[in-house]
Amino acid sequence: MKKRLILTGLTLLALGGILPSTHSVYAEELVSDVTLNVGILPAESAIPIIIAKENGYFEALGLDVDIHTFAAPTDRNIAIQAKELDATIADVMTEATFKQNGIDMVITSDILEDFKVLASPNSGVTEMEELADKDITLVPNFILEYIMDVYATEGNFTYNIVEITSFSARSEALLNDQVDAAVYTEPQASMLVAQGAINLGSSADAGIKGGTIQFMADVVAERPQDISAFYQAYNQAIDYMNENSAASYAEVLSNYEFPEAMSTYLDSKEVAYPYAQAVPQDQFDNIIEWTVSKGQIDTAYTYDELTNFTFLTE
Repeated sequence: MKKRLILTGLTLLALGGILPSTHSVYAEELVSDVTLNVGILPAESAIPIIIAKENGYFEALGLDVDIHTFAAPTDRNIAIQAKELDATIADVMTEATFKQNGIDMVITSDILEDFKVLASPNSGVTEMEELADKDITLVPNFILEYIMDVYATEGNFTYNIVEITSFSARSEALLNDQVDAAVYTEPQASMLVAQGAINLGSSADAGIKGGTIQFMADVVAERPQDISAFYQAYNQAIDYMNENSAASYAEVLSNYEFPEAMSTYLDSKEVAYPYAQAVPQDQFDNIIEWTVSKGQIDTAYTYDELTNFTFLTE
C-alpha cells in the first residue's frame, strides 16, 4: 500500500494555526495499489479525467488509473456487466437500470455536460417544434432520449427514433441528410454545426442535467480514499483546463478518439469549468420518474439510495 496525503474535508486548515469554523482537515489515508479502471466516452465529460491521467495528477497522489474508451454507451454497459470497470461516466437512468439488474453502483458526482439537438443541413428545420413526426437519431433509454423527450413534451409533439449507437455513424447520417435531426454531446456537436448542422437547442440552456460519474459500490465501501484522491486530481485537471488553451492538450485528447478540431469549441467557452458537484435532486427525481415511465425500471429509486456525494470538495 502507498501512503499519500489525501484531502478528505471540504476546506483546508488555515495557515498560522487558525482553525476555520468548518472542521475540515487533511488526513493521511492509504491509497490502495489496486488499479482503478474508469470507463469514458469521447465527450467533454471525459476531459478532466484524461488530463488528470496524462498530467500525472493521479500518479502524484499514488492512484493508478487505467482509462477505457468506448465508442458507444452500449459497449460501456457491456464492460460494466462483465465487471471490467470500477467507475464510469454514465447517466442517472443507467445507474437506476444497473441497480435493478443487480449491478450495484453509486453516483458520486455530476459531469461536464452539454447536449445539443441538431437538425440536418438540408432538413429545412430551424425550430424545435418543426421536429414533429421527424426522424431523429439517438441512443434510446439514455440521456439523449430523455433530453429529446423533455423538448417534445414542452413543444407538444412526437418524433420517430432512428437508433444509431456509434458516434461516427450518427454524424454521417446527420450531415448526409439521412435523418432529420440528432442529439449530440459536446464538443462534437459544435463541430457538426461548423459542418452545416443546425443547432436547435442546448441541454445546458434548458437546465437539463443528468450525467454522472459512478463507482462500483464495493469500491465506495472498501476504497473510499481512492475516490477522494480521484476527485482531488479531477479538480486539479479542472484548474488546468481553466488556465490553459485547449490547443495545448488537443493532441493528448486525440489519443482518446477525440476529433482534432475540438479545441475550437473548448476555447470558445466563456464560463469557467466547475469542480465536480452533486447532481441536483430535482433533476435526479425527474429522470427516475421518466425511467419508470419507459418501463426500464420497476422501482422509483430515491436520491439517497443511488448517490453519495461525500467525496466532493468545494
